[in-house]
Amino acid sequence: MNVKTILVPLDGSVLGELALAPAIDLARDKSARLVLLRAAEAHTTLADPTEAQVTVVREAEEYLAGVRARVLAGGLEAVETSVWYGPAADAIVEAARYRNADLIVMSSHGRSGVSRLVLGSVAESVLRATTVPILLIRPDGAPVDTPFMGAPSAKEIAHV
Repeated sequence: MNVKTILVPLDGSVLGELALAPAIDLARDKSARLVLLRAAEAHTTLADPTEAQVTVVREAEEYLAGVRARVLAGGLEAVETSVWYGPAADAIVEAARYRNADLIVMSSHGRSGVSRLVLGSVAESVLRATTVPILLIRPDGAPVDTPFMGAPSAKEIAHV
């Protein structure tokens, strides 16, 4: 796999930043450019929407500048930042296409069950909307919830 551009979507959380270390390692190994992405979206009811939009974009830019400084201090040189206005999944898909990303490295918050149904899964939405390969990093201790839970194991099937 020829990887020249790695897109790393970040949401400002510690869990979101779990994707940084593997992305940095891959960027070093492949001599790839790292693009740090933050989706920004203002949710207002009473405030001036334009002012709210400017504020969330400015906060996203400041956050990414700090992350970029840490990555540069770690020795990686080809690091860019990008703020996209809009819902996270849409922003990730659009940024991957616009930046010609060869790989998206992102973390999952590890939600399952009802919380996943209510809150949704950005990672799953991205997976369904792009053909760019995704390396999904799961947090330690995230629940494993598969449709095969309770299915017989290979060992049990062999004894039938």
